[in-house]
Amino acid sequence: MAAKSDGAAASAGPGPEGVAGGARGSAGGCGEAAAAAGLPGSVGAGGPGPRYELRDCCWVLCALLVFFSDGATDLWLAASYYLQGQHTCFSLTLLFVLLPSLVVQLLSFRWFVYDYSDPAGSPGPAVSTKDSVAGGAAISTKDSAGAFRTKEGSPEPGPQPAHSSASAYRRRCCRLCIWLLQTLVHLLQLGQVWRYLRALYLGLQSRWRGERLRRHFYWRMLFESADVSMLRLLETFLRSAPQLVLQLSLLVHRGGAPDLLPALSTSASLVSLAWTLASYQKVLRDSRDDKRPLSYKGAVAQVLWHLFTIAARSLAFALFASVYKLYFGIFIVAHWCVMTFWVIQGETDFCMSKWEEIIYNMVVGIIYIFCWFNVKEGRSRRRMTLYHCIVLLENAALTGFWYSNRNFSTDFYSLIMVCVVASSFALGIFFMCVYYCLLHPNGPMLGPQAPGCIFRKASEPCGPPADAITSPPRSLPRTTGAERDGASAGERAGTPTPPVFQVRPGLPPTPVARTSRTEGPVIRIDLPRKKYPAWDAHFIDRRLRKTILALEYSSPATPRLQYRSVGTTQELLEYETTV
Repeated sequence: MAAKSDGAAASAGPGPEGVAGGARGSAGGCGEAAAAAGLPGSVGAGGPGPRYELRDCCWVLCALLVFFSDGATDLWLAASYYLQGQHTCFSLTLLFVLLPSLVVQLLSFRWFVYDYSDPAGSPGPAVSTKDSVAGGAAISTKDSAGAFRTKEGSPEPGPQPAHSSASAYRRRCCRLCIWLLQTLVHLLQLGQVWRYLRALYLGLQSRWRGERLRRHFYWRMLFESADVSMLRLLETFLRSAPQLVLQLSLLVHRGGAPDLLPALSTSASLVSLAWTLASYQKVLRDSRDDKRPLSYKGAVAQVLWHLFTIAARSLAFALFASVYKLYFGIFIVAHWCVMTFWVIQGETDFCMSKWEEIIYNMVVGIIYIFCWFNVKEGRSRRRMTLYHCIVLLENAALTGFWYSNRNFSTDFYSLIMVCVVASSFALGIFFMCVYYCLLHPNGPMLGPQAPGCIFRKASEPCGPPADAITSPPRSLPRTTGAERDGASAGERAGTPTPPVFQVRPGLPPTPVARTSRTEGPVIRIDLPRKKYPAWDAHFIDRRLRKTILALEYSSPATPRLQYRSVGTTQELLEYETTV
């Protein structure tokens, strides 16, 4: 079966010709080798697969608590400013609450509209049969996921049976109720709450259901967790980060003992930022089977790391902004431009289109104003060290400029603030070292590190095995006009034309032994797999996601995902294209 999404194809075969990844997706490497060998932890057809645990449920409940505490304290503080007659503070506080929330709700509702809508006017049936070795079917991602159902007692997906008028009426009523409920939820600015609760429900269903439905619900839970983590990351740095700087600036400007309500709002925004960053990294690692999952101890260490570094950074911003408001704005814009250029120069590959990638880089530039955020594959030690050195110098300069305007001899309060900035940053660096030296999923930073693949007992090296079959490239480069003229002239002169596909003589004449197709279906995606720390394409491209869920639901065994291998040694040696 093949499914196209923006030029990409997802094909499902009845058995693994080569090696496929687990239920969370795979593109090669040790994960594939372990899955083929049937090693413990590999997610294949009939394998145990990952399991939703009670601590995962507790983590989601804590995320909901952080979300509500952040929003409630901000709204309570805005109402307090309004009752006190401080209309400027009220307007700014309310602006930083409503504007980011509206942006995130629009994005969340847009995702819902695509996930729950059937494109009108799509001609022909949802499933059309083609002649192939596997006897598969061509499936377009433009078709609704609901068109796929498993026939009773049949392993192949079939078209949806005809509904009676009563069942069709009930189905339309259910869809209308879902649309009305989602519209009301997003109008009340509770889109993320709904997604948190839905992820919790899907996780519990995967824990309670049978083996096949358990894996299906686990897939859907991962997709929902990825959506809510992306939405929360965007919202926190558009709402909580500026809110934190604003309230800290007001507290510093007033001086004296801080009031209870602004202190609560500041603390809630700070915890929300730290929690969202750690939760994002955990969900990202959980979604990729080529990376070891992040433990909850490591997640807590990341929360403390970001908590103290962002606290020091925000306090330095607040001290400087309380005296130099104009220069603070210039500094923020300049820092954002430099960081955004740095991210773009690194050539990230997170999104499916160029413009989405530019917007993503701009959002990462906002994140870099406050804290470190890894966006490039490979060892990030040098880049992270450079970034923290820059932040340390900026914090020292901003705090020093503020301290130079104070009375050195009598103002003991200013010296305390400088010490708080320095000690908070030092604590953040300490917890960062604890995470990388003791709690990193790949092992200690200074000691021997485990391989990137998640299977510890894999006896085979990373990379595709020798018996893996890789398909040739599906598209060839277009021939230019000059090449066509040259080819025509050569043909007229009697020059023999080389064949399109040439087999190199270095390959053994005997065919490579292939494993029998006994491990269930494989969904092959005609896209190169995005490198960590990017999300896999089936988490970003929603058409591809709908097709995978439909194929997974209609299959009697949970299929594995296999991305196109680009630059694989065997593929380059087996085929040579000359046009």
